[in-house]
Amino acid sequence: MPDTAVYGLRHVEHVMGTVFSFDVRDRETPALRRALDAAVRHLHHVDAVFSTYRPDSHISRLERGEITVEDCPPEVHEVLTLCDRVGQDSDGWFSTVPAGHLDPSGLVKGWATQRAAQILHDAGARRICVNGGGDLQFRGRPAPGRPWRVGVADPRRPGELVCVVTAAHDLAVATSGTGERGAHILDPHTGGPATAIASLTLVGPGLTLTDAYATAAFARGDGAREWVERLDGYEALAVLPDGRTWRTTGFGAHET
Repeated sequence: MPDTAVYGLRHVEHVMGTVFSFDVRDRETPALRRALDAAVRHLHHVDAVFSTYRPDSHISRLERGEITVEDCPPEVHEVLTLCDRVGQDSDGWFSTVPAGHLDPSGLVKGWATQRAAQILHDAGARRICVNGGGDLQFRGRPAPGRPWRVGVADPRRPGELVCVVTAAHDLAVATSGTGERGAHILDPHTGGPATAIASLTLVGPGLTLTDAYATAAFARGDGAREWVERLDGYEALAVLPDGRTWRTTGFGAHET
C-alpha cells in the first residue's frame, strides 16, 4: 500500500529582510529536526556575511575596502564566482555592481535557499519545499503521486494568478518583478530601473542559478525570451506591463 499518511516539519523564519518557510513532508526524526535547525542557522549566517544593510557584514566591509575576499568566509568567493558566471552567461545583464556598489543580492537569496534545502536532503529528507521570499526550491514530491503546486501571481491584479506551476520532481521556481517591491531591478548597462517586463517567472533545476537568471532575464527585457530559449534546462513565463504574456517553448510542461 502507498504511504499516504501526513508527516512533516514546518517552520517560518524572518531573516535576510524577508520570510523563509520550510515544508518537509517526511516523517519527523531527531536528525531532520537537527537539520532544520542547521538550515535556519545557515540563513542567519548568510545574512551576517552578505547583508548590504549591515555595516559589519563581510560584503559591506569588502565594499568599503576594509578587507579582501581572502579575509572573508569561503562562501564569499563561491558566491562572487557564481555571480561572475551568471554575468558571463547573460552577456552582462546580471551584475554585482548594478548601481556602482558591490551587491550580490541577486544571487544570494536563491543560493541560500537551495543550500538550506540541501542541508535537509543530506539529513534524509526527500519531500522538501523551501520558500525564500517567494522563490522556491522543491525536492521530490509532497506525497506519492502528487506534485507540488505553486501559483504565479499576476503583477497587475493583486490576488489573481497567471497560472499554477507544478513540480513533480526536483525543481526551482523564481519570479522577478515589480508586483511586491516596485521597479527595484536595475538595468546594469544604464543603472536605471528595468521596466520592459512586469514579472518574469523562471523554472529550472536549482534555485541558485534559476533566481539569478530570472533577474538577468527581467533586466534584459525585450530580448529575454530568446535568451532563455538558449538556456538548457530553463523555461520562462513573462507578464508585460500591458497585460500580454509570453512563454518559452517548454514552459507549458510545468503548468496545470
